Amino acid sequence: MSSDNDTVHVPPPHIAARFSRSSNLRRKSSATSSRRNSLSSHHSSRSSRSAHGGPYTTHVAQHLRRASIIETRKARLADRAAHAEQVRLRAALAKAAPRVSTSSEERALAAKQAREKFLAQVAANCAEEVKRAKKVAEDTREKKAAEHLRLKEDMIERLAEAEKRRSLLQQNQRRPRTATLPSVEERKVLIRRPRNETEAAKVIQKAWRNSKRRSIVSDFLELGLTLENVQKTSFEDVGSLLSQDKVLETTTKVLRMYGLQDNDSDINGERTATRTFLSAFLVLGHPAQVLSQEGEQEKDLIEKAKNALFCFDTVVMNPSLSPSANQLELLSDAYASFQTAFTAWKDRDSSVLLDTMLAQFVELDAIWQTVKNDKEGLVAEDYREGIQHNQTLLLVRLKRLAGPDRAMKMITEAVRKSRKAKGKKKPVGDVRPRAASLPSADATAPALTPIEASVSDIDADTQELGNRKATSLLPDNRTIMHELAINKEYRVDTKPKTDMRENAIQAVSANMRQGFESGLGDLFIVAMAETIREKLLSLVVPGKSLHTLISDSLDTAMIANQVKMGAFSYQQFFTFMNSLLPKICAPVRDAEVKALADDQTEDPIERLAKLNYVVDLLSVDHANFSLQMNAPLLIKEAMSYEQRCFTNTVGGQTLRRTSKWWSEAKRKAEEEMARRSSRDQSTPANRATSDKIYMQGLVDLAIGVTELHEVDIPETLELDRSRISRMRADILRMVVISAVLLTAKNLMRRDVRSQWKEQAQRMWDLAFTDAQAFIAAIESRYALPPNTKTQLSGTTERILLDGRNRQVSHPVVKVLLQKIKAHVYNRLSASSADERVKAASSASQVLSSGGLPEFVVPMGAMVDELQRVADIDREAHGKWYDDVIKAVNQEDISGA
Repeated sequence: MSSDNDTVHVPPPHIAARFSRSSNLRRKSSATSSRRNSLSSHHSSRSSRSAHGGPYTTHVAQHLRRASIIETRKARLADRAAHAEQVRLRAALAKAAPRVSTSSEERALAAKQAREKFLAQVAANCAEEVKRAKKVAEDTREKKAAEHLRLKEDMIERLAEAEKRRSLLQQNQRRPRTATLPSVEERKVLIRRPRNETEAAKVIQKAWRNSKRRSIVSDFLELGLTLENVQKTSFEDVGSLLSQDKVLETTTKVLRMYGLQDNDSDINGERTATRTFLSAFLVLGHPAQVLSQEGEQEKDLIEKAKNALFCFDTVVMNPSLSPSANQLELLSDAYASFQTAFTAWKDRDSSVLLDTMLAQFVELDAIWQTVKNDKEGLVAEDYREGIQHNQTLLLVRLKRLAGPDRAMKMITEAVRKSRKAKGKKKPVGDVRPRAASLPSADATAPALTPIEASVSDIDADTQELGNRKATSLLPDNRTIMHELAINKEYRVDTKPKTDMRENAIQAVSANMRQGFESGLGDLFIVAMAETIREKLLSLVVPGKSLHTLISDSLDTAMIANQVKMGAFSYQQFFTFMNSLLPKICAPVRDAEVKALADDQTEDPIERLAKLNYVVDLLSVDHANFSLQMNAPLLIKEAMSYEQRCFTNTVGGQTLRRTSKWWSEAKRKAEEEMARRSSRDQSTPANRATSDKIYMQGLVDLAIGVTELHEVDIPETLELDRSRISRMRADILRMVVISAVLLTAKNLMRRDVRSQWKEQAQRMWDLAFTDAQAFIAAIESRYALPPNTKTQLSGTTERILLDGRNRQVSHPVVKVLLQKIKAHVYNRLSASSADERVKAASSASQVLSSGGLPEFVVPMGAMVDELQRVADIDREAHGKWYDDVIKAVNQEDISGA
């Protein structure tokens, strides 16, 4: 039984196939698995079937296959996860690595830049198109306005012609309605007679009025006042015609007849209104002589004058002598508009004219104040008549414009202000040194004598003013005499060098320290003591107690022995000086002397340098006091002294720089004279004389903007080097500031003759690097529109660039510089007193019309200074100039 139980009964194949069919079908349905369809799977299936005996063990095989599939999938998923991790790591590494632009990125960036550039160009083109469209629209609007005005004028003319024809038709006898009646009835004339005395009186009054009007109009027409006749006649003749009483009375009657003037108005008011109306003929007939410029206000005045005269001619030429109400209304409106425009223009122009004429009056007064004290020559007599004549003319014009009282008040204030500005500037405080004594009647200058010394004594004279080292505040005698000859009120000014006080003290200290370090300290102490002793002795009167005290206490031999023996005491030396200086100095120097005494610096070298500086200040005060006391004597001897100094300096050398300067001036003067001769006839005034050549060279030397080099200065003008450099710096500032102001006036449509002195004064101290500061100076008083400000800013930048580079490239700057040169040359080259007075009286008008109204006074002062320099130079170096002229003429002859 057991064997039977253990025996496995295998069903027949056809029955086993029935049981295993469904599994085969399921395996076919999952044919997507490569594992199930592989040969190894079939082989294992057969082997397992053969090993286990067939279908009974099919579920085991399925379980094994399922496990194998799961393991295969897990392995595949693990491979995919590892691959994904590697990809992620590579991406992270690539992201962390520095980015290097590739060619594609470069192309993208270039494309972006090109796109932006194209868009900017499109925007610029669009802006230009918009601007052009706005301009076209504005032009179209102006054309439409002009066309409208023309149509309006045509309509007025047509209405006037229609009114004229209507009046003519009214005057002609109307055709009777019964024209077809028999001839006997046609001969009948109907005469209407007045029914009573009232109607008869009205008829008589109407006839009388018409006769009166006809007489007034005929009288006016006989004057010949038409625009065509005014344009054909000269300006002077028209002015004299309009100022006649007959013309004024006749025109007044016409204006009163048409209701343009009241019958109750005073005579002066009527005359003023009549002159204003007659001015329309001058404005339209001679606009160049009447109007100074062509601004908006002038254009408006011309248009309103045309309208007024057109309406007036329409009414006057009316044959009926009874214009319509419409014509009278148009005439009244046009007349009122012209009166208003003329008054506004006159007020603005009169203010400019008042300023210009006041400047002319002040300039003439300044010339008279300069020459009136000339007792020896005849300069005052030559100038008096011309100055009085021109001042009288200016006074009459000022009274006519501003009224008598206001004109006199304005003249008094302007002259007083000018004299105060040019007057003698008194120093603040008492500048007389305490140790100085007033000279007697026969005394000579203690500091600058002897003037009569020979050439060999010039160095000794220079030494008497003090030991002038590099840090001395005193110039040499030759410079002092030269400046005193040019300006009799000249005083040595310590301010420019006082500003360098620390530099001067440090220079002396460094020099002494270097000496002490090199072992020459004892010699430096003795030398400094000797220098201070000589300076102090020159400040006191010989023979006085202070002179003896200084001579004994600061004995050079005694100080040398003390230094040699090591017994010299700085403390005792400074104590003595602190007690001595207050007795010598002027009261105005008490503060400096007290500060020196209170200074307890332990460094003796620095204290010695400060002491030397204070002693130099005392020397300047003493020299200025000596100049004040002895100026008349020194001025008399200035020319001879300069001749001796120049002879000693030049010797027998050739004046090469002077010859070169004269040759260049002669060439320019001859070219200018030739140019004038080609336009006008050759006259003596057009010939290049030596005076004109000299003035041409002096103007070219002083009126410029470039740096002044040593080779440009002739030997005869060597003492004026600093003066000419200062003038060039002032000219540069004048032309730059005037160019900015002139540009602003033109952009704002202001009168170029108007004086913006406040703005010019604010700009004078500004640097040429800040254009906005110049604009702010203008905006402090005048409001600038955005467009005007933008244009002005760009122009100002270009003008200031010329100022920084000291060059002339901007057109406005170039024109202004040429005008200044021409003005200065014309004033300096005037030979007679009448020519000088005429040039001086017209200076303010010339500069104002040329765009330089703010610098009329500085230019006058500069011309006066150059005139004095020229007079002193030619008087002192006349014989040397004669030799130079002969040499240059011989060279020209030989070269030709």
